[in-house]
Amino acid sequence: MAQLSDRLQRLAPSATLAMSQKSSEMKAQGIDVINMSVGEPDFNTPDHIKQAAKLAIDENYSRYSPVPGYPDLRQAIARKLERENQLHYTPAEILVSNGAKQSVCNTVMAMVNPGDEVIIPAPYWVSYPQMVLLAGGNPVIVEAGFEQNFKMTPAQLEAAITPKTRLLILCSPSNPTGSVYSIEELEGLAKVILAHDDLFVLADEIYEHINYIGKHQSIAQFPGMKERSIIVNGVSKAYAMTGWRIGYIAAPEWIVKGCNKLQGQYTSGPCSVSQKAAEYAYTASQDCVEEMRKAFERRRDLIVRLAKDIPGLEVNVPEGAFYLFPKCSSFYGKKTPDGQTIANSTDLAMYLLEKGHVATVGGDAFGDPECFRMSYATSDENIVEAMRRIKDVLAVLA
Repeated sequence: MAQLSDRLQRLAPSATLAMSQKSSEMKAQGIDVINMSVGEPDFNTPDHIKQAAKLAIDENYSRYSPVPGYPDLRQAIARKLERENQLHYTPAEILVSNGAKQSVCNTVMAMVNPGDEVIIPAPYWVSYPQMVLLAGGNPVIVEAGFEQNFKMTPAQLEAAITPKTRLLILCSPSNPTGSVYSIEELEGLAKVILAHDDLFVLADEIYEHINYIGKHQSIAQFPGMKERSIIVNGVSKAYAMTGWRIGYIAAPEWIVKGCNKLQGQYTSGPCSVSQKAAEYAYTASQDCVEEMRKAFERRRDLIVRLAKDIPGLEVNVPEGAFYLFPKCSSFYGKKTPDGQTIANSTDLAMYLLEKGHVATVGGDAFGDPECFRMSYATSDENIVEAMRRIKDVLAVLA
């Protein structure tokens, strides 16, 4: 009997997309579902960026772009890195892809051989371990739970390294927790990395601009670390451009060349019009970025306050991104009014969806079975109503 490849059998489907799909199906049935499962800004792309895209269409940017992206966009990204991060990259050290997700996957596929180990602190974004498995590598999960504010320590990193370790994947600000590594914490991790030859860090900085504690810090800033770092970023979160699909890596040129070779066989260059829009996003006024950041900070304060008012939830204060990742394990073993037992966070998320009509994602998918994820990239009104519903349906668990 014909069947799909072994590599596909190793992959798990995306839990975030599955919950979003289920909530969409319930909405189609006329049920009023508040979707807090998807990591997507609810703002529209700013008008000046949309105008740049319209101009690009009129100017006939409708043909294949160079595989690594237009030179003007890569130059704009290089200037952004210099201006905002004090990091000097040439356009040859930048590769533009179809979203930061492809940028991460390109890097993993280009750098990880079968049997290589990739260290991933948990909680992690759902796709990191799956991409490592796709490359034939072995994800090495380091648990950094609620009690340590979801951040891995240098000692934990050191203990996880073996002769087979090739890569560390670090996300700050973090999806799913909103935790942000301080400059001192990053320096501690950098010292460990630099003590091991041929160990690199993939620094996923896609939430860079959604930061509530001051200036973003990149692990690439420390002496010797630029040569060991692959920075991943893009326009989706900061500029509300998720559907435009523009991400990039900034990395040593030999790594960029490898990813370029891979991308040339997979997808070629990303959408030409999206690239012109992204170029303008990086070169025009950044006021829109700060306006959205302030709105997310206000919502963060709102959802933290409301979540702390729900008996049984333990809540930390996220320092960036737009997620809350409360500890919910006190509800495990409890029964719903119709006799179902809540065994884990996936059960809890399903209960919140079916009875409370709020879509969240269980922490199992993120490598932390004690928590669940809520995205507060939605209106204040939705946050207030969603938290009211969650409080009500959790109160009846016995």
